[in-house]
Amino acid sequence: MPIVPGDPAPDFTLPDQHGRSVRLGGLRGVKNVVLMFFPFAFTSVCSGELREAQAELPRFQNDDVQLLAVSCDSLHALRAFSDAEGLDFPVLSDFWPHGAASRAYGVLAEDKGCALRGTFVIDKQGTVRWTIVNGLPDARELQEYAKAIEAL
Repeated sequence: MPIVPGDPAPDFTLPDQHGRSVRLGGLRGVKNVVLMFFPFAFTSVCSGELREAQAELPRFQNDDVQLLAVSCDSLHALRAFSDAEGLDFPVLSDFWPHGAASRAYGVLAEDKGCALRGTFVIDKQGTVRWTIVNGLPDARELQEYAKAIEAL
């Protein structure tokens, strides 16, 4: 079952595409977070969504907000993917233990071994304020979570 608004955001520490550890809890009290889970690097829908986030990056990564994208792909695949797409935000690997963060947020498709398209807007206190979970083939509407950020 996915996390819902009002729930505390489960903490995690995952490596980014450069091998640096990123801890969600380290952003508490500092920044709001847009947490985007995505199924697979190098697929058309995922590439399109993350390119769109990159194009709108000042809305999702600034002094008040941090964008974090999470996939169950290995950090090596995510490095190649982020380099190919020119992504300037942390792309985190939930590879091992496989899907632990995705499972904590209720978005792991156990039968496929990947995350669903779940987005969670988390306030500075670590509380989930807005969510959407789409199926594997269904792209998200970026403007929807831009509005959720503005409402914080």
